[in-house]
Amino acid sequence: MLVRREKLNYLRERGIDPFGQRFDRTHNSKQTKEQFGELTAEQLEEQKPVVITAGRIMTKRVQGKAGFAHIQDQYGRIQIYCRQDRLNDDYELFVKADIGDIIGVEGEVFRTRTGELTIKVNKYHHLTKSLRPLPDKFHGLQDKEERYRRRYVDLIVNEDVRKVFMTRSKIIFELRKYLDSLGYIEVETPILNTILGGAAARPFITHHNTLDIDMYLRIAPELWLKRLIVGGFEGVYEIGRLFRNEGMDYKHNPEFTTIELYLAYSDMEGMMDLCEDIIAHLAQTVLGTTEIVYEGLSINLTKGWPRRHMVDLIKEHTGIDFFQPMTLEEAKQLAKKHNIEVPDHYTGVGHIINAFFEEYVEDKLMQPTFVYGHPVEISPLAKKDPKDPRFTLRFELFIGAREYANAFSELNDPIDQRERFEAQLKERELGNEEANEMDEDFVEALEYGMPPTGGIGIGIDRLVMLLTNSSSIRDVLLFPTMKPIKQNTEQTNKDVK
Repeated sequence: MLVRREKLNYLRERGIDPFGQRFDRTHNSKQTKEQFGELTAEQLEEQKPVVITAGRIMTKRVQGKAGFAHIQDQYGRIQIYCRQDRLNDDYELFVKADIGDIIGVEGEVFRTRTGELTIKVNKYHHLTKSLRPLPDKFHGLQDKEERYRRRYVDLIVNEDVRKVFMTRSKIIFELRKYLDSLGYIEVETPILNTILGGAAARPFITHHNTLDIDMYLRIAPELWLKRLIVGGFEGVYEIGRLFRNEGMDYKHNPEFTTIELYLAYSDMEGMMDLCEDIIAHLAQTVLGTTEIVYEGLSINLTKGWPRRHMVDLIKEHTGIDFFQPMTLEEAKQLAKKHNIEVPDHYTGVGHIINAFFEEYVEDKLMQPTFVYGHPVEISPLAKKDPKDPRFTLRFELFIGAREYANAFSELNDPIDQRERFEAQLKERELGNEEANEMDEDFVEALEYGMPPTGGIGIGIDRLVMLLTNSSSIRDVLLFPTMKPIKQNTEQTNKDVK
């Protein structure tokens, strides 16, 4: 770093700002290749097209009075060719430039003897001095934790990482575009909440000084969005961050991105159809195919996914038929026999049914599968199944043994909703920290009348993992949550000096 600081001083001595000003480009690397990539060496020699571009120096080789370098921008790399007889005194700027420096160039596009599209530089501009060297080009930034902590370096040196996040951006763009085309309205709802609800999760708690009250970072926007359906909007969605104060692993990060949407006059079946449409559309639009490979598993996202009742799946894998009437005590005995833990807040057979599903079925669901018929005890915001009120009109989508979506025929009976909230309060008293609280205002909203409604939440991060073949949620979050490390400030200052 000392050598780089000396070069910084050299720039200042020449009257050049080491951390320069605005630079206007005519082309980026992608545009240059798209516009001139099909032209032959002879055509380029005849036309002598001129481009102005900029980027970070990633490779450089100097041989006396001439040298080559590759500069990198958001879209890729392009080669530049610098000669002393063209640049005069500015050629020394090129010679003294370090890997990692950011430069701007103007020059003619031509092909080298090997056929590589290259810019013959006529004007050279230093734009930003890099004071820290990039990781070794052969070994790169390999340590995953370091990659997550220093994502800015990771993005510079790992092209595949940049592609993942560009794909993520495209997925969200296409998702919005698709829903907008269907007439949905994008909305924003509060992130700070005074009541815990909309999902089963432990919250982050903060304090509002002016109001002198504790508030929760939202665990779901559901209850706000359904208020909008009451208010007359018939199709709404929100893409945003949720916060859950729970464990971290390859599938979970404390803050994550989802989409939730609600459609008046729809139901669970309508949400199944929409879910298939959305995911198949995104795969086809972003990847060009609905047949993908995820962690070595071939997955077909073409529409027409199986729709299976949770109880039927449990019976297939355990032989136990939970459609048959049984008492809570009988269900507890079955759980004990199958080594399933039963916490105190498991107050109904439905809790145990769900535990059996998670233990014996969930990790078997590799191809896209809608699992519906969740017990009423674990679905406080979903309509009961009129054919069997022990279960609800709710489904979850599983792909590769992971949940990707959760959807309901939304409960719009305010009397039933109040009773469900009260049951959740009892669970909290018995130790279930993830149970919902009573939301009197939401019940009041339902009392004004909410039309039959279908609603769904889809995990954006997991969807990006699926479509980019990324094994960890941290690989699709630009800045995942990390345990802080103590910095040696004194040593850091020495490094910079």
